[in-house]
Amino acid sequence: MKNIALIGSTGSIGKQVLDVVRRNPAKYKIVALAAQNASVEFSRQVREFKPEHNAVASVEKEAALAAADWHSADLVFNAAGGFAGLEYSLKAIRAGKTLALANKETLVCGGDVVTRLAERNGVEIIPVDSEHSAIWQCFHFDKKTQFKRLIITASGGAFRGKSQKELSEVTPEQALNHPTWKMGKKITVDSATLLNKGYEVIEAHALFGAPYSKIETVIQPQSVVHSLVEFKDGALLAQMGAPTMEVPISLALSYPQRLPTSVEPLNFKKAFSLQFEPLCRKDYPLYDLALTCAKEGGTLPCALNAADEVAVKAFLDGKIKFTAIYDVVSGVISTTPRDEAVSFRQLEEVDKAARWKAQKIIFKKQ
Repeated sequence: MKNIALIGSTGSIGKQVLDVVRRNPAKYKIVALAAQNASVEFSRQVREFKPEHNAVASVEKEAALAAADWHSADLVFNAAGGFAGLEYSLKAIRAGKTLALANKETLVCGGDVVTRLAERNGVEIIPVDSEHSAIWQCFHFDKKTQFKRLIITASGGAFRGKSQKELSEVTPEQALNHPTWKMGKKITVDSATLLNKGYEVIEAHALFGAPYSKIETVIQPQSVVHSLVEFKDGALLAQMGAPTMEVPISLALSYPQRLPTSVEPLNFKKAFSLQFEPLCRKDYPLYDLALTCAKEGGTLPCALNAADEVAVKAFLDGKIKFTAIYDVVSGVISTTPRDEAVSFRQLEEVDKAARWKAQKIIFKKQ
């Protein structure tokens, strides 16, 4: 039986982790649970799974952090949302725990710090994002596999093909109506701006040691092909499946084995087509900005993430237009100096400063 410490248990990914555990009670046990806020949902989870340890970060931050290095945990599953997830990841790695990583910000904000620490401590980071899980599977679970090119797929989000004028008039409700995926609000908006895909490029760079010159993004509207890997002989391997997180979540828990899931298989008895389109970077300025920050490196991706978190919340709250998300984020980046990323405390200060700058820009726009 594998003992699991789950961070972010009440979010979309966290709930799906618990669904897998419910279906496999002889294989998995929840020994620690942590959530950001107290809720009826969290109380129900504690009663159902009876973990050895549980805590709410907004009430007891240190107790919540303790879940990340809980003594009996074999695997720490980090499904926390936002920058807060970085601290959980670092704590798990310091404790030598295998880390199943669904928190994008861990590698977007702290990629250099995290990967250095993981290498030093001999800790394996298991990717949970569907795109990175797909690449990992194409590598046959060996991150040191030699490759020619990583091709990350994107659906194009809720507003693929819309003009700038049309985008200036879209509502939060429209932005949250993703054509293929069911996800949390923040990531759904980031999918509409395609900043989420920029984050995934940064993650792929950190996870697989891939130069940015060897990572590409392509639009795949059906969200059936989750990523592709090209090898030096010209062969392309792809991982395909329904647009659901159940497979990468289940695999992160069961690796190196695979377990049955409830996912409906692709039906090849019916005709269907797969569409690929080149990504036009000028149509997605936040994706373009993410790649600029990625190549500059250091603390800039951390500032990018912080500014976006504030800007997306302002959009969802009706304070700014959808197109103003870029204005806020680019405004913060233009006034943020680049430093080498060396520690969590340093990145925490960068995060705070970027949020403050973003709030100032939003206030001026109102």
